[in-house]
Amino acid sequence: MAGDQTEKHLLAGQDERERGFSRAVEIERQEGVSRAIFRYETLALESAGAGSTAALAEMVRVLQERGYRQLRTRLIFRDGAYLGSQELWVEYADPEQPVEAAGGLAGLVRRIRRALTRRL
Repeated sequence: MAGDQTEKHLLAGQDERERGFSRAVEIERQEGVSRAIFRYETLALESAGAGSTAALAEMVRVLQERGYRQLRTRLIFRDGAYLGSQELWVEYADPEQPVEAAGGLAGLVRRIRRALTRRL
């Protein structure tokens, strides 16, 4: 398809098992719509948007819903030209966790305090 354009972005972060990863996301642009394609182990995802930024943001949102964290992207190829590390990383904020879901010592103290104040 002669009018099609492609980009590749590097997507890095932690998966749902808190393992670091770094994989390419292909962006295909056709007729004003960008489609992001991501493959990691047995996971294969596609998302679409009005541009590559929107398609990547949707991809990140879906991955965050699956438990992926500390996600960031960087453009590495545009229309066949290798950009390497010339482009800056785009970092995506992790969604806030509910206070009840907080673990560790702070979560334990919160649960104990809540249990004690209910009895008074």
